[in-house]
Amino acid sequence: MGNCSNEHRGTSFSASAASLSNPLICSSINTFFFLDKYIFSQVIQDQLNKKVLDSLAEFIKKHGLGCSSDNWRQRAREIPTAALMLGVNVPDHAMTFRSLCNLLQDSVTPFVVSVHAKECAAVKLLIQKVLEQLMGRGVSVDEEQEDDTALLQRTQCTISALCQWYKTVTKKSTQVFPQRTESLTNSDFPQSLPVVVIFKDFEAFNSQVLQDFILICSRYTQELPFIFIFGIATSPSAIQHRLPHSVSSLLCIEVFHSLSCTQHLASVFDKLILNSQFPFKLSSRVIQVLVGIFLYHDFSVQNFVKGLQFSMLEHFKSQPLSMLCCQKQEALLSAKTLSKKNVERIRHLPSFMRYVETQEPQEQVRLLTNDEHVKEVCQKLLKNLHKYHKNYYPILQCLHSLTSSLPKFPLGKHIRELHVSCIEKNLWETEEYDSALQLLRILAKDELVAALRKCAEILKSTKILQNVLQQLEDFIDSSGNGIISGKMEYQKTDLFQLQKTLLEKESRRTKRMNPFEVLRSQVIEFIDSLVREYLTPAELQPLNEVCYYSSSGVLRQRLNVTPRTSIQAALSHPFYYFLKTDAGTISSAAPDLCIVYKLHLECGLSFSNIVYKPIFLICIVLNIDSARFIQAVSEMEFLGFIKSTKQKTDHVARLTWGGC
Repeated sequence: MGNCSNEHRGTSFSASAASLSNPLICSSINTFFFLDKYIFSQVIQDQLNKKVLDSLAEFIKKHGLGCSSDNWRQRAREIPTAALMLGVNVPDHAMTFRSLCNLLQDSVTPFVVSVHAKECAAVKLLIQKVLEQLMGRGVSVDEEQEDDTALLQRTQCTISALCQWYKTVTKKSTQVFPQRTESLTNSDFPQSLPVVVIFKDFEAFNSQVLQDFILICSRYTQELPFIFIFGIATSPSAIQHRLPHSVSSLLCIEVFHSLSCTQHLASVFDKLILNSQFPFKLSSRVIQVLVGIFLYHDFSVQNFVKGLQFSMLEHFKSQPLSMLCCQKQEALLSAKTLSKKNVERIRHLPSFMRYVETQEPQEQVRLLTNDEHVKEVCQKLLKNLHKYHKNYYPILQCLHSLTSSLPKFPLGKHIRELHVSCIEKNLWETEEYDSALQLLRILAKDELVAALRKCAEILKSTKILQNVLQQLEDFIDSSGNGIISGKMEYQKTDLFQLQKTLLEKESRRTKRMNPFEVLRSQVIEFIDSLVREYLTPAELQPLNEVCYYSSSGVLRQRLNVTPRTSIQAALSHPFYYFLKTDAGTISSAAPDLCIVYKLHLECGLSFSNIVYKPIFLICIVLNIDSARFIQAVSEMEFLGFIKSTKQKTDHVARLTWGGC
């Protein structure tokens, strides 16, 4: 069932990609923009774990290439081991290990092996897998040696055979990889490269298989410089649970932590969604759908980015005016050359219609009748839209830095939560915003100054809103000079003034604000004015439909489908996922499984394969043997729609009813 869901996703992507490449639907500018941003997204994915991968490479260089002969002898049977904590986002693990293997092979050693638990049910299979991957690479062996290793029998799959092959290979490794052996000047140390074995899913391995393999490898550490990498999804204690002390004592373990799933997600948000240089935007509901799938399904950043790419694909396919969703200069150039049809489409945009309603009567007539004037106004509105985004994100980051540390996080713990609140409604009209301001009004001096300095750093890095930056710096300077100090200066009072003060009415007996409280109140009012000016909802901006994708229903239907529903839809209407219509009943071009499914829907409690096989052959309009029919029936049984019955050998029974 999971495979069908994946096929559903892949088919939807393929169909949308086909539509995107159609020149009648979308211009070449859109295709170029999508491909450019797609590559940019892939670069971000490769760099998510760059820091921990570089640390692993240094660890392997330190224990493999950089150790002296004394350390080599002192190691005895101890194997350097890296415990890589990857978290529960299992779909992203394959991408991480792929990047790790490429990094190690390019910069450290060509002898890198990665193994899965499902392929290594026994020690012999594990050793065989290691030998096959090592000897199959042929990094520094000639063609004759490769032919010899290809003929390696399974009975020869032993660590001793690996040692013999390794000695032969490392004699030529210095010539092939001279940069990797420059630091190895001690003649007593074996001029060799480490052999890295990566256990991708450590928790899934049979504990006895792991123990036996480690014990065997520990006896060859002076001949083979093994280094292990354990891919762990839970916690380092998994090593203690699966390996007894007698085995774990043979490992020199160092723990490496990758970024958490939420940190990865925050990185993607900062580089893609909360970036004014990235013109494509998501509405609040679309963000909630993508984040919901991330938090409640797989924690996969890779799938989140794929969802973002799919949103971009759908936007460029469904919105003809998406040609204006590009960098500022390109957008202005495209606005100058708008066709009459596209000008009419702009007039029908809800945001543009609201803009027209706010203009004077004469201006309204020009906007509705003069195409050239619409193009000029469109350029001005696009400039304002880009300016809105440039001002929006720095102020959003400043507000988040001020409120992210408040008790109970009234505006959200993560900036994505604050962003969703800002783009869907007036933030200053919410109770959460009022609660945040009340908490800000009781901040201590050091907390307020630290928060203002963070805001100033954010604005300095963006190099915009210089007037706001200057005002913040003035507040910071005021907090550091004599205006706010522990020794406050009070006016001298005589006896008459004291008596007058004591006789005041109770309503006037309020605490007088000291200079710091006055300044703090001014700061909060200034922050509030920035929020009201720059953090207005995106839907209020004219031409926001050009950049913002808002079809959350389509996105949910494509990415968050029910497996059973998708299977039934695929079998009943196979052309549905290709975004085409089925003209008749059963098409000869339909997959065999779909034809058998249609026949199965028309039968009763049980049906005979002998009766339906001729009908199947007629449907596919091919004179072939019954192999395809038998395979389709087997697939139906695998999916759980039918089962074999003992009443008659050629009959199968239905397992589902009600049109499914």
